[in-house]
Amino acid sequence: MIVPGFIPSPSANGFHIGPFFVHAYGLAYVFAVAAAIVVTRALWKRDGGDPNLPQEIAVWAFPAGLIGGRIYFLITTPSQIPDHWWGPFAIWQGGLGIWGGIAAGVIVGLWYARRRGLTKADLFKLMDCAAPGLLCAQAIGRVGNYFNQELFGKPSTLPWALKIDPAHRPPGFERFATYQPTFLYEIIWNLLLAGVLAWLVRHKRFRAPGVFALYVAGYSAFRIFEENLRIDYSVHILGMRLNFWIALIGTLAGLTWFAWIQWGWGLRRTRRSVRGADSPSSDRTDAVVAKPRG
Repeated sequence: MIVPGFIPSPSANGFHIGPFFVHAYGLAYVFAVAAAIVVTRALWKRDGGDPNLPQEIAVWAFPAGLIGGRIYFLITTPSQIPDHWWGPFAIWQGGLGIWGGIAAGVIVGLWYARRRGLTKADLFKLMDCAAPGLLCAQAIGRVGNYFNQELFGKPSTLPWALKIDPAHRPPGFERFATYQPTFLYEIIWNLLLAGVLAWLVRHKRFRAPGVFALYVAGYSAFRIFEENLRIDYSVHILGMRLNFWIALIGTLAGLTWFAWIQWGWGLRRTRRSVRGADSPSSDRTDAVVAKPRG
């Protein structure tokens, strides 16, 4: 059944330039990286950082993210690997797990920034500046899923439902033509959250890397909602999709991390100050300082 109003799917997932076929999925990732660099660069420069650093980090973090995302996909959904010798490497057919990609990209990015001589405090500030850029990149990356007609949600008759060609409909859903456009929901959420986090970074509302912790919690919380809509293949644990549990852990971890950054560190410093004030060496120092001269 096709509803009167719907979002059409692209008739092709790319285009030819001479003998070469350009995959929209790959092109989306190119624009995604560019967006991440532009947004991070603007925020980092405003905070007094080297404006060239984000693009230098991207040279290392982007390929690391591709490798991490693909490894995550291969581990969690091995049955979805194309049945060819080159199947594990066929990222142009989709199959990049965002969790593995972000984790690998961030780790390698921090490693490179540390090698560039950034202090721990500067690394934390850089993480906050990168959070809105990562969300913009993730939003653009979802456009590639749209062109591939993948990762959509349950059948829907909403006016903004997404029409999926028969060849891309999951088993058991062949008679349904329109589905929840989860890619669109995520694009909207990521851009809104990116705007909020960028505002927080500019106004320095929280101790770094608190904004990055909110990015982890905010994106993961949306994925809890999204995973309850999607019908593509997934490993299930206790009746729920694997990524539902990953998103739940990410939400709780992000909120806990944020709370610790804002209040836990201050409490730890206070305890250290109290211990230092009560120590014998401190008393001796105070006595020396208080001793009258002459």
